[in-house]
Amino acid sequence: MDTTYPIRYREYAEAIWEIEEEGIPVIQARIADWLGVSRASVSEMVHRMADDGLVTLEDEIKLTDAGRHLAAVIVRRHRLAERFLTEILNLPWSKVHAEAEVWETTISDDVEAAMWAVMEDPKTCPHGNPIPGAGYRPPIMKPMADMEPGESLRLERISEELELDADMMRFLDESGLRPNATVELLTKDPHGALTVSVDGSMTGVGVFAAGRLFVAVT
Repeated sequence: MDTTYPIRYREYAEAIWEIEEEGIPVIQARIADWLGVSRASVSEMVHRMADDGLVTLEDEIKLTDAGRHLAAVIVRRHRLAERFLTEILNLPWSKVHAEAEVWETTISDDVEAAMWAVMEDPKTCPHGNPIPGAGYRPPIMKPMADMEPGESLRLERISEELELDADMMRFLDESGLRPNATVELLTKDPHGALTVSVDGSMTGVGVFAAGRLFVAVT
């Protein structure tokens, strides 16, 4: 990876990648919400990145080939770090996202290769998000919000947007809402809040989370 790029460039490239991954239009306001910064800061940064050939600014903000390469490296190392922290160092599942943000910009090519080897080529992070370059082939998925009462499906992926909220991650961890958990929809209220059974234990899931937890259809 070209380490001459400022750390803020890497953070913005990663955010743009993740927002795209969620199927959300990448606009300045969305990046500001995602990173918890002002819209003025986003405007300044994306214009600097455009000047350096990392993004284009039209109706939406898009990564160039150079920007996409930078983002893929950062996202890959972030998600590898999450797996390493949980599987090798046994760090609590709900805490690894914040720790991986520290690791992602310091992992070298040699360390990345060693992490791949020791974990035997993982395909996703612990939250089910694909590791770029790992060859992950996702099943057909839908948001938990689209489940029907009585339907029982496997939880496949937790949106990166939920990972930004430490309290949410603790709730998911304590509720057993992890990838591969079996989720049965018991009830859905008129506002979209769910009551589900997670591997036999009942819990409630709010509207925001229900739209960002993805279950495998096939």
